[in-house]
Amino acid sequence: MRTRIIKATAVFVTGLLAGMFTYGALNVAQAFKAVPLDVRFTYHVALMNVNAYVMQITMGLAVLSALTLTVIARGTPRLLAGAATVLGVATFVITRFGNVPINQQIRQWVKTSPPADVASILDRWELLHYFRTGTAVLMFATIVLIAVRYRALRPADPATP
Repeated sequence: MRTRIIKATAVFVTGLLAGMFTYGALNVAQAFKAVPLDVRFTYHVALMNVNAYVMQITMGLAVLSALTLTVIARGTPRLLAGAATVLGVATFVITRFGNVPINQQIRQWVKTSPPADVASILDRWELLHYFRTGTAVLMFATIVLIAVRYRALRPADPATP
């Protein structure tokens, strides 16, 4: 019973994370391209203010749930859960050291003006967003594979009749 709850939680939070990033990549990032820069920057900052807590909590829960599966599983499920954990950490690292610094720049541009190379900076933000979306989606897919393919997370004990 406990294992099923842990697997279900892992599927839910990693799916939520992958879904949020995918929505951002397919919809929000594309909408950003269709509006003037000042509108984009204002909305981007407003979105950051909301996303800051939601994304951090969701990323944390996704990594924690994958790590929990890594600890309780054995054999192939453990390796897959470990890979999912690494993908979750990669998602966090890309976000924290890639997107967040650019987000802070954008926050300043609302008050001042963007630099001459604004297009290349925004392109870098978008590329980083696609990378972190990819790692989050792969994490989710790996957790789904564990949940669907491996009913038991530990191999059967051959000594048990």
